[in-house]
Amino acid sequence: MRRNLRRVTRRSLTALVVAAGLLGLISAVPGAPPGSERAANAPEPVVAPVAAVAGTTTVFYYTKTKNWPSTYLHYAPDGGPWTTVPGVRMEPACTDWVKQTVDLGSAEGLRATFNNGSGTWDNNNGADYALGTGALTVKDGVIAHSNPCAGGETPTGNSATVYYATSALNWSAYNLHWAPTGGSWTAVPGIAMESACTGWVKKTVDLGTATSWQATFNNGNGTWDNNNGANYALTTGRTTISNRTVTKDAGDPCAAQPPDTEAPSVPAKVTASATGVSVVVSWEPSTDNKGVTKYQVTRVGGTKGTVVTDVGSTVHSDSGLEETTTYTYTVKAVDAAGNTSAASAPVQATTGVKPPGPAPGTPLGTDPRKDPIYFVLTARFNDGDSSNNRGGGQHTASGNAANNDPMFRGDFKGLVDRLDYIKGLGFSAVWITPVVLNRSDYDYHGYHGYDFYKVDRRLESDGASYQDLINAAHAKGMKIYQDVVYNHSSRWGAKGLFTPTVYGVRDAQWSWYYDEKNEEFEYDGLAVDPKSGKSYYNGDLWSTTEPTGNTCLNWGKPTGGSSPEGYTLYNCQWPNPTSGMFPKAYYHNCWIGNWEGEDARSCWLHEDLADFNTESAPVQNYLIGAYNKYIDMGVDGFRVDTAVHIPRVTWNRRFLPAIQERVTSRFGATAGQNFFVFGEVAAFVNDKWNRGSVNHSAQFYTWKERKEYAADDEKAAIEQFDYEQQLGTGNQPASDNAFLTGANGNTHHTPDRSRFSGMNIIDMRMHMNFGDAPNAYHNGKDSDDSTNDATYNVVYVDSHDYGPNKSSQRYAGGTDAWAENMSLMWTFRGIPTLYYGSEIEFQKGKRIDCGPSCPLATTGRAYFGDHLAGTVKASDFSKVESASGQVATTLDQPLVKHLQRLNEIRRAVPALQMGQYSTEGISGSMAFKRRYTNGSTDSFALVTVTDGATYSGIPNGTYTDAVTGDVRTVSNGTLTVAAPGKGNLRMYVLNGPGKIGAAGPYLK
Repeated sequence: MRRNLRRVTRRSLTALVVAAGLLGLISAVPGAPPGSERAANAPEPVVAPVAAVAGTTTVFYYTKTKNWPSTYLHYAPDGGPWTTVPGVRMEPACTDWVKQTVDLGSAEGLRATFNNGSGTWDNNNGADYALGTGALTVKDGVIAHSNPCAGGETPTGNSATVYYATSALNWSAYNLHWAPTGGSWTAVPGIAMESACTGWVKKTVDLGTATSWQATFNNGNGTWDNNNGANYALTTGRTTISNRTVTKDAGDPCAAQPPDTEAPSVPAKVTASATGVSVVVSWEPSTDNKGVTKYQVTRVGGTKGTVVTDVGSTVHSDSGLEETTTYTYTVKAVDAAGNTSAASAPVQATTGVKPPGPAPGTPLGTDPRKDPIYFVLTARFNDGDSSNNRGGGQHTASGNAANNDPMFRGDFKGLVDRLDYIKGLGFSAVWITPVVLNRSDYDYHGYHGYDFYKVDRRLESDGASYQDLINAAHAKGMKIYQDVVYNHSSRWGAKGLFTPTVYGVRDAQWSWYYDEKNEEFEYDGLAVDPKSGKSYYNGDLWSTTEPTGNTCLNWGKPTGGSSPEGYTLYNCQWPNPTSGMFPKAYYHNCWIGNWEGEDARSCWLHEDLADFNTESAPVQNYLIGAYNKYIDMGVDGFRVDTAVHIPRVTWNRRFLPAIQERVTSRFGATAGQNFFVFGEVAAFVNDKWNRGSVNHSAQFYTWKERKEYAADDEKAAIEQFDYEQQLGTGNQPASDNAFLTGANGNTHHTPDRSRFSGMNIIDMRMHMNFGDAPNAYHNGKDSDDSTNDATYNVVYVDSHDYGPNKSSQRYAGGTDAWAENMSLMWTFRGIPTLYYGSEIEFQKGKRIDCGPSCPLATTGRAYFGDHLAGTVKASDFSKVESASGQVATTLDQPLVKHLQRLNEIRRAVPALQMGQYSTEGISGSMAFKRRYTNGSTDSFALVTVTDGATYSGIPNGTYTDAVTGDVRTVSNGTLTVAAPGKGNLRMYVLNGPGKIGAAGPYLK
């Protein structure tokens, strides 16, 4: 199914619908490579949404921040040649905008770059801009459907002026889509709104004889504010709309604001470092009287002239450069009014040789709700290359050595070799544990990151690099979701940012522990130091002599205590937050005391998890730069570890926009919208709000901020915590994005995601309540009105951390209970997710994790590869063409058969993937209806799990059960279903495809 979607024409129109006030979304798909000058490994171009008018494109380009004397459009229609450099000179359009209309002939769009006619280019960081038809804007690197110079006529009838607040949205363009009462809607996306003053845009419209009107707002790239599906009902005169609050006959919100003419401060502490043919440029944030919105990075060097790139964060990753070439970079800051600072001091970096390896991938870019997720601990899943196995410093003490079971055992090669197994189960997304280089005594899980810019070599092999894994998955139509950590590093810090030096001494007591220094050896987790014979060498981490710049107190003085062996302990011998060892500019300096307090977001969780000062610009730059690397490789999403331990305002200001910007700039608007970020907001309780603390509740992180805070991130974090905590649980945003509406709860509506933060969540409430399926179901849906859009929730029973009710054991409720849990997860809202091995109840009842105090073989993180031995080939999702050996036995287990059919059914019914749901007019324990409507697709399903149900007030028509093929004709709006039995289900689909798949052990 996904493969067919990938074949759609590059700029095909996707469901631009305006009916009964319900708005369709403008979508885009990644495009073909730009011009011939583009490097072979450069990213795909940014692709604009498609307009309804073909044949011409009118391109509007924003000039204020570039301040070029002239602007040229250098372009090539799809399939046609490029204009002669520098291209066509653009003509003035209106204040701060120039334009050019291009006759495309039969082409569907064009590739474009912009320049000043004198060798300075905006080529979207080497990707070019891919534009569709109609009116399009390119403003500071962002494409949108809009005409910024339209709608300036003086009204001849009744008029209305609407002011729209922008501070909570931070869109790059604002369009007003409206209709007078009794009249027609504007063509999607509407008319461009104009800047009024800081924090506001406005538009005056001519209502004719009407005295009221409806309005919605959008960013020209598919994100809408439609007042939660109700549209905004407005009248004549002046109206303001701020955070959905409508004020009629309002005062002018800009009356007291003089024009902003003050430029931001010049960016300081600019640095540039090269790795291969990539350069990472970072700098300290600029300040501004109103706030900095963008930065312009100018690159000089190489054969391609001067290039200007717009970025939203304080780090810029520049890739695909020429080999052994010196580049010079300067940075300017830009505010919302378009005021631009002077250029920073220049910095230089010289590239090296392009490293060998496979070409970067491209994310599949489809709706993540279509993709069930299989979660693996890569190092424990399947061993494809024994040469990279490593036991680590705890190999013997843990008992792993006795089992010949090194902690690093599985690898990317083993995962590539068993992608067909995962596909044969029916999964189309694989969530893998962190891939960055780790460093600790027991780091196979990946959460002790040491060098965030390098992939751990213990996971890679010749021909099976991380890039190879991504590319192999994509070739099978499968996605890779990478587990990422922003909250902390290893106890040994983060290489390239800060690494602590501890006190050590090679005396009679401690020489066994402290390795002799080897200046020629660099730790990478895999290589063995020839002096110590260890891959876990630590000779670079300690010093007997107090190092220059040491901040640790009482360096090397005995503490008065002893180790378990009776050895003398010294101050500064082990990393910890309160010794002064970790600079405050990079790390927090405290332990968590209150797990529902502010310190839970600003102190250390554990001695092995050094807590980053995520409100510090150097830390933000380090992390954004690192994760840009993996975005550029083509991963399809990020699972965010320990997300709750970073303030939401920091996520909303820094990390989430940086992710969105990077994906969109490299792969286009649709890829940006569908890059799946889901966070672990670990609320291990059964209630809706985590012990009454909104700041520590999962759904809280799905929302943008609703007020302005201090410009300083550390101050803003405190202000945000206090403000939201005082508002409490009763004053949090509500959403109906997951719910069917209308008469009898049968109508699917366009979701309002204008206030979505960019972070989806693991459904902690369902997870905690999965002691049994009915409990999980009723608790889960109770939280959906406080989540921005619960149809994106990631739902699982257990994981590598906990079972239901914060159990320390893998789920052991029995096969029938597992079948019932799966039947619910695969039909209810959200994205079903399975922890590796649960399909055969692997290690059921075993303790999930005991660190190095017991063998891994006795835990829920045991090695799974023995169950995968043999051969397996999948012909499609849920379809195994052939299997032999032990893996054939594994695939013959009852829950495997159950999973395969559940995945087959879910993949065939769009309502189960992306539909909203309702329980209105339904009797039954786990019974609900789901619907998804988009363009020509209208999928409506009635579901009941285990027990019987009666559905009232449903549309009349022919319903077919996807499980049995039973056909029912409804003429009175009512359908009654008998109880199918534990783990079984009935799913009657209106005008459905019939029976899907063959009867199995539960679905029959």
